[in-house]
Amino acid sequence: MQVLVDDVGSFPLPDFVERKAFEKAYVMARAWIAEGKDPKDDEFLLKNFHNVVKVSFAAKCKAGLDAVNYPQHYDIRRQFTEVIRKAVERGTYIVDYGEAVIPEVVVIKDEAKRLCEELGMERIHLRVCVTGPFELYLAEVGATAYRDILLMFAETVRRFCVNSVLDDKYVGTLVVSIDEPSFGFRDVAVDRDTVLDVLEKAFNFRGVVKQVHVHSTARIVDLLDVENLDVVSIEYAASPKNLEAVSKSMLDKADKQIRVGIARTDVDAIFAELYEKGVKKPQAWQIVEDVEVIRRRFKAAKAKFGERLTFTGPDCGLGGWPSQEAAQILLRRTVEAVRKFS
Repeated sequence: MQVLVDDVGSFPLPDFVERKAFEKAYVMARAWIAEGKDPKDDEFLLKNFHNVVKVSFAAKCKAGLDAVNYPQHYDIRRQFTEVIRKAVERGTYIVDYGEAVIPEVVVIKDEAKRLCEELGMERIHLRVCVTGPFELYLAEVGATAYRDILLMFAETVRRFCVNSVLDDKYVGTLVVSIDEPSFGFRDVAVDRDTVLDVLEKAFNFRGVVKQVHVHSTARIVDLLDVENLDVVSIEYAASPKNLEAVSKSMLDKADKQIRVGIARTDVDAIFAELYEKGVKKPQAWQIVEDVEVIRRRFKAAKAKFGERLTFTGPDCGLGGWPSQEAAQILLRRTVEAVRKFS
């Protein structure tokens, strides 16, 4: 089975837009879409949101990824908590279906035909990341557990996922990932059964490969028991010990697949290491690891997990990289490393 290369989501903004303008446009565009209006009809939204997503997504597509995540330029928590807070004003944590929309996915659907024609692609295979119920609960409620509220967060996440499943001639959602970066580091104080119930509810949709992305493998055993889940996604390149916490036999027993991050994205640490070597102002190509380094990690992951390794790509965290050029080089080298091994 071919191992597919995807990315986790975050990506630097293009040079032509300032972050303040993009964030203002993002909030406005989300409201316009919820009201059934087209952000392209407004000059400010066209320039500072629609075109930003279009250019960034095209840059990712050009890297050769098998599944391309929408360019996540907005804060991964605020992207969803700002919508949840509107629901709270109505006395619930469940967001209405009409407002459970990821604006970037709307742009990609709108631009898919043009992008396919421009880039020579038959069809775009989209990956969608949605911040998970435990991460959002920690941000909005805290670590004290209220089961009924946790299940509301799970339903809201499920609705965002359902609304992100595209299937037409030019674009189809291949993967939906629920991202739980704090899981195993800072947890909501709930028992294992509640963890399973919440995630089963969040993953209660069909038509795509369902991933969960975590930074810690401390509670990987719990995740493997989620029946609605297909793939556990872990960091490896900057956190090599994570690979020790999961075995192929564990995946076989649970009938789960795995995604392993094989290229480093911890850019601050990379800059520090280059500085120590005397490279004080590195060029974009110097920030990215060599193809051979990335290939060796992929080889190790493949040797350990065999056919259970179905996805790979960089670790997460490209949003803090200094430029889209550097981030795109990373994506290209990761694709090249996997293709060379294959």
